[in-house]
Amino acid sequence: EAAAKGGFTGVLISPDTEPPIDTKSSLEYIFKRAEGNVVKIEVCGALSEKLEGKQLAEMLDMSASGAKAFGDGKVPVDRSELMNRALEYSKNFDGVILSFPHDSGLAPGGVMHEGKASVSLGLKGIPSTSEELRVVRDIEILRYTGGKLHIPTISSARSLELIKKARKEGLNITCGIAAHQLSFTDEDLSTFDTRLKVLPPFRGSGDNKALLKGLAEGHIDVICSDHAPEDIENKKREFENAAFGISSIETAFASIRKETKEKIALERLIELLAINPRHVLGIEAPCVDVDTDANLTVFDPDAEFNLNRSEMASKSGNSPFGHASLTGQVIGVIRGKLESWN
Repeated sequence: EAAAKGGFTGVLISPDTEPPIDTKSSLEYIFKRAEGNVVKIEVCGALSEKLEGKQLAEMLDMSASGAKAFGDGKVPVDRSELMNRALEYSKNFDGVILSFPHDSGLAPGGVMHEGKASVSLGLKGIPSTSEELRVVRDIEILRYTGGKLHIPTISSARSLELIKKARKEGLNITCGIAAHQLSFTDEDLSTFDTRLKVLPPFRGSGDNKALLKGLAEGHIDVICSDHAPEDIENKKREFENAAFGISSIETAFASIRKETKEKIALERLIELLAINPRHVLGIEAPCVDVDTDANLTVFDPDAEFNLNRSEMASKSGNSPFGHASLTGQVIGVIRGKLESWN
C-alpha cells in the first residue's frame, strides 16, 4: 500500500527480513502473499544462507522460482571469496549480484558521515573510504570473474568515479543512489534527529553535487527508494543507539523531484525510477499501447505538498520529510487488464 501511494507499480523486495529470503520456499511464500496486489512484487534472493556471509544460498533454485537478483540487502558481504563465488556462479543463469558497499571494519560504531560535522557533534563517523574500498574490491572481483554487478546505493563522489572508470573498461557494472540522498547533508544532523540516521549516511555537499551531476550525465543508472521502515522504539533513542533506516517509498519521487526539478528533465527522472531499474533486473519495461496490460502512475510533477504522517500508508513514521515541502504529487497507480477494472 505504501508503494502504491508512492507511485510504484512494481518493487523489488530486499532479502534481509526475518526470516531472510534465502530459499525457494521463502521466495514462493512472498509471491503467494503478494497475489492480487496492484503493485507487482519482485524479489531479491539472499546471496548467502541466513545472511551469514559464509555459504551461498540456493541461488539457482531461487532464480528458477523467479528471483530477479541476489544480495544480502544491507548486510555487507565481507568475505571476498564468497563474492567471487557468487559472481562466478551467477553467470550460469545470467543473474545479477547486488552488493551493499560498506566495510564495517573501517567504521566500527560509526553513525554518520565522518567529517567536520561528526567531530563537532561528537559522533563516531563513517568515512567515505568504507564505501569506496568495498567498491574497489567488488570491481576487481568482477574484473576477475565476469558477471553482472549492481551497487544500489552509492553516496560518495569517489565511488562514482571508480564505477565510471570500470564501465569504460567494459565491465558489466551499474549503480544507483537512494532517492533521499540528495535531500540532506551531514550538516543537517546538528539537531540529532534520528530520522536522519541512514546507511549509507548523508555525506557532504561536494558528494551531493557530484551525484547530481552523475544523474544528469547518465553515469548513475537507478534511483531507488531504499525504503527501510523502523518501529518508533528503534528510532526514539539517543542518536548512537537508534536504528539506521528511513520510511521513504511514499516520498521517493517527490523528494528527488524537488532536488532535481531545475536540473534534470522529468523524462530522465522517470528513466531512473521506473525504466532503468527494470533493465538492470532483466524485466521488460512497461509501455503504453493498445492491447497491453496497464502499468501506469498518474501524477502531477509540479504540485507542491507537505507530507502528512496521518495520511501515510506505511506503518512506520520514520520519515524526515514530515515538515518539508515536496514537489511532485502522486494521484494513483493503475495496473492490470481492462476487464479487471470493471
